[in-house]
Amino acid sequence: MTALANIPEQLLPLAVPISELTPYYRNPRTGDLPAIAESLTVNGQYRAVVVNKGTYTGRPNEILAGNHTVAAAQQLGWEQIAATWVDVDDEAAARIVVVDNRTNDLAGYDTALLAEVLSEIPDLGGTGYDRESVDRLLDDTSLPETLELTSDGAGTGAAATVDYLQWGYLQWQSKRVRITAEEVEALDAIYTRFVDDTNSDMGFGWHVLQLAHQEGESA
Repeated sequence: MTALANIPEQLLPLAVPISELTPYYRNPRTGDLPAIAESLTVNGQYRAVVVNKGTYTGRPNEILAGNHTVAAAQQLGWEQIAATWVDVDDEAAARIVVVDNRTNDLAGYDTALLAEVLSEIPDLGGTGYDRESVDRLLDDTSLPETLELTSDGAGTGAAATVDYLQWGYLQWQSKRVRITAEEVEALDAIYTRFVDDTNSDMGFGWHVLQLAHQEGESA
């Protein structure tokens, strides 16, 4: 299997045989090869690796950025990969290797936005995330802060700490749908009646679905 089918047309002029490249001789970074291989399989190669010609280091065709991408491509049986070239000395090569890794370490996420983007992707293959990790992100971004109340509601006047949950979403698996305050109120009323009638919230989801089905039939 060649890599050419997995390299976009814009990068094809940069394709070189993987067998001619060598890993950086002391790369401090460890990579998740299975995740990278999955990304290459699903997304193809979307950016070139960086290779040092080696005129000044004595180590020809040494990979400075993309060592694990090349290793994963080899595991997949790729024969070629897109690469850009530099020709730098040992100090500059080390700087490129270190900063390529360090800038990834320093980067962060807008967790709420990340969760929103991932929840809109129907197939998580090639993202590095699975459904469980997306659900954890959604849980983390949905949990409210605790609020200090002036009373515990029992007439003692003591401050009470409660988890004040005002949900603005309906969520199942990785789908999360924003709902209005009025919809929250209506849903809460349906929930309260259901629990009063059944002494449990088991089956509440089916109850809501049946109500929606009945309303659909009567429309």
